[in-house]
Amino acid sequence: MDRPRRAKIFEPDLPDHITGEELDKATLRELSTLQEANATYVARHLIASGLALEEDPELAWKHARAAAHHAGRIAVVREAAGIAAYHAGHYAEALAELRAATRISGDYSTLPIMADCERGLGRPQKAIDLAGSTHAKKLEINEQIELRIVTAGARRDLGEIDAAIVTLTCAQLREDSEEWSARIRYAYADLLELAGREEEALTWFEKAALSDPEDFTDAKERVEKLKK
Repeated sequence: MDRPRRAKIFEPDLPDHITGEELDKATLRELSTLQEANATYVARHLIASGLALEEDPELAWKHARAAAHHAGRIAVVREAAGIAAYHAGHYAEALAELRAATRISGDYSTLPIMADCERGLGRPQKAIDLAGSTHAKKLEINEQIELRIVTAGARRDLGEIDAAIVTLTCAQLREDSEEWSARIRYAYADLLELAGREEEALTWFEKAALSDPEDFTDAKERVEKLKK
């Protein structure tokens, strides 16, 4: 009775303590278009996926894929599957799921992830093309910053280090305490060091470290290394 219909793909077992009610209200509203038993089943897989995402990305992807298998026309489910596939390194599957979510919802907020998937598939020019699309101009500032970082990485993949540096040369580098400050500063410093501009790289690694009190990056270690 737990599964509304016979599975056509592998679907991992669901822990008994996950009820599906843990989902946010907006997602639950989207799932309400499904039959009740199916909505509950999909919700449980989404929660299980989210819980496993950091420690076991592969398991998270399997849960999210199971959810998408039973709710393929719901954008938030396809997006969750795409993000889980991305974290598990399944870039082709991630791209397919995120494209599907975008077609359904018209929301392009995952464009930075889609561009990074293109990089993961060895197609940096396609990542750059996505960054130049009209949809990219409509992203929120945090999404624009992530896309800049991905685009700079794509330029780096192509050996265009100077162009990558130019991509990250923007007013937002001066921001000290935004959620993306450490990431863009670190990426900028890393490129400067790669270009042989070590004094400038040291300055920006120091700034990245100041913006990263939780040490999500190894900016402090990079500072120490450059000072030796």
